[in-house]
Amino acid sequence: MHALLALMAAGPYLAWQVQSSSSVKRPNIVFILSDDQDLEMGSVDYMPLLGKHLKAKGTSYERHYCTTALCCPARATIWTGKMAHNHNVTDVVVPFGGYPKVVQEGINDDYLPLWLQEAGWDTYYVGKLWNSHNTDNYNTPRARGFNGSDFLLEPYTYDYYNPTFVRNYDEPIHHENEYSTDLVSEKALGFIDSAAKSARPFFLGVAPVAPHSKTVYVTVNGTTKTVTSAPLPAKRHEKLFEGVVVPRTPHFNPETPSGVYWVRDLPRLNQTHVDANDLYYRQRLQALQAVDEMIEAIVQKLEEHDMLDNTYIIYTTDNGFHVGQHRLEPGKFCPFEEDVHIPLYIRGPGVPENERAPIVTTHTDLAPTILSIVGLPMRGDMDGEAIPLTKHSIDASIGNRYEHVQVEYWGYAVSEGDYAYEGYLIPNNTYKALRIVSDGYSFYYSIWCNNEHELYDMKHDPYQLKNLYPTSATDEGGLNFFGRPLNQVLNRFDALTMVLKTCKSEGCVKPWKLLHPAGDVANLKDAINAKFDGFYENGVPKVKYDHCAQGFFLELEGPIYNQSTAFIPG
Repeated sequence: MHALLALMAAGPYLAWQVQSSSSVKRPNIVFILSDDQDLEMGSVDYMPLLGKHLKAKGTSYERHYCTTALCCPARATIWTGKMAHNHNVTDVVVPFGGYPKVVQEGINDDYLPLWLQEAGWDTYYVGKLWNSHNTDNYNTPRARGFNGSDFLLEPYTYDYYNPTFVRNYDEPIHHENEYSTDLVSEKALGFIDSAAKSARPFFLGVAPVAPHSKTVYVTVNGTTKTVTSAPLPAKRHEKLFEGVVVPRTPHFNPETPSGVYWVRDLPRLNQTHVDANDLYYRQRLQALQAVDEMIEAIVQKLEEHDMLDNTYIIYTTDNGFHVGQHRLEPGKFCPFEEDVHIPLYIRGPGVPENERAPIVTTHTDLAPTILSIVGLPMRGDMDGEAIPLTKHSIDASIGNRYEHVQVEYWGYAVSEGDYAYEGYLIPNNTYKALRIVSDGYSFYYSIWCNNEHELYDMKHDPYQLKNLYPTSATDEGGLNFFGRPLNQVLNRFDALTMVLKTCKSEGCVKPWKLLHPAGDVANLKDAINAKFDGFYENGVPKVKYDHCAQGFFLELEGPIYNQSTAFIPG
């Protein structure tokens, strides 16, 4: 009995796995994925039903991050448990991203829904699965891994009142003047009805496009142009939140330029642009109301079938979003906190209610977590680890779990809305960024492809306005952290970035162990010990770009970590 209790404390799935009794039902999973939803601007505060059914009835993972601030790479990470540099889907369109790239990289034949089917789960999906999954390529090949599916298809994925879906192996159906999120909700409820008729457990993915920008494609003189505008809410929500504006935080349209590279050169937004941004923000909140209603409808449908108590509900988004921060027009694609720090809420058997988990988690952890829920072992090529779901395992992980997030991006960036800068594209937005988050310290470090750097002490500068990275060897201004000079701390940040930018599997979770095979360094505080100064100063190559690559090519990634780069005592 004591052994069983110990196993149950380690993870909620182990109880039914160990008892292996027909009286213990295998759990269901509902995975809800919104599109481009912010956390930092407070969008979830305008979703009371999410608060009622997920936050109050589950756990809020307060330090959850995406590892690429772009839809398709983020989704590939969710479904594979791999960083973008390992799954190699780094864009939303070919040649570096989109559904054709997903197929080319073999993901359509080896990802989470297929693994769940092999384990005995029925799998269903409704909404947006991939970018560039369209009316021309949806059946060449079809997306694998689902007992039932109803996918949104481009070019109508983001056309809120004009969506196209393809159900199972049918032909696509166009839904003129029907609201996309309501259709996603209706179809999701139908799949739950279908799942309830089976004795097998089920996985249901639900992916509305809100609050993604409305996107249409306009062809003029043979040239197709992408036109983005604020998302459209359901008619019943159009009048909500009158007077609500983007939070006027210190980094909203600051008087003094912030950031580096092209961000530093952005002009301050004039009042016309600010007003447009406020409208954009309001319509994002309005568009999320149908998602909020969908959450309650799903919970009620699960209750109707007496399934709720045996179902995990996971809610997150692919990436974050900015509106006016750092003078940026609406968009994602940056390593700033607005774009990478995102919502994650989980409720289900054994998950504590109304709990806040102050631990770092990333999208690389979601597939391992779902595998752990269904009792499958961790796959050796995954770059994350299972998220603790019980009160005991959450408490045990505090101070013992990894504290870093690697954020990576290649190629251009896209601004959205009526006042997109530089005509629409920022051509060279390639970077590596590092977040280190713990109770005692919090840092952001980045290297852009023009070799400009950023360093923010986010305990004292949470809005990322004061770049502490020295512009010359004599420009450190007496700064120190942990009682150590700034240059020594920077050496640790750079070395950690060096390891993470091409890490694989456990090396992504425990990068310090690669640098210190003796196992005596587990975090930044350990690594800052003065006895390692010579190693970090001279023994680890510095991260450097030769040019701004548009996709991931190992040979273009500059100096690469290898096993010879390790601290050897003596």
